[in-house]
Amino acid sequence: MGSITDDEVIRKRLLIDGDGAGDDRRINVLMKSFTKWCQSNLTPEEGLAQYQRMLGSLAQCEFSMGKTLLVYNMNLKEMDNYEEIYGDIEKSLTSAHEKIAECKKEILRAKRIRKNRQEYDALARVIKHHPDRHETLKQLEALDKELQQLSKIKENVEDKLELRKKQFHVLLTTIQELQQTLENDEKMESDDAQDSPMENGD
Repeated sequence: MGSITDDEVIRKRLLIDGDGAGDDRRINVLMKSFTKWCQSNLTPEEGLAQYQRMLGSLAQCEFSMGKTLLVYNMNLKEMDNYEEIYGDIEKSLTSAHEKIAECKKEILRAKRIRKNRQEYDALARVIKHHPDRHETLKQLEALDKELQQLSKIKENVEDKLELRKKQFHVLLTTIQELQQTLENDEKMESDDAQDSPMENGD
């Protein structure tokens, strides 16, 4: 005979005792009544009445046991139901955590996009204050033409300046020669004047 654990004993006693309404005592009384009924010398009418009472007690015990068994099975189903609900809750929590993580990623992406847009807007405002490439190229071409014209003007001015330097040099040389000629003429006139009185005295 195998050993019976305390849990099995308690479970059987609960099944027998039901809700604790004295089913265990009722079974003991039934067993004693049955033993007494088997050993007694009752008249058929008394034996039949005793038999009917035992059947009634047995029916009450069976009813109580059946009710307890139904409650037990219901509790098992409730436990399974609770386990299923717990699994669903765990899945919901896991899904919620995943959604929260995804939302955090979305928020970071949105912040990055917003930052990029703000930088783009700032660059666009800066670019608006500057002319476009076509306009800039036109301005560069105009400046290049103007620079070429200024270079030509500079060359002309330098040529004129060089010409004026040469003319000025020629002028200075002519003035010096003229001055030298005048000085020579004055000297000759002076020499002639000195020579004239002496001739007159002779």
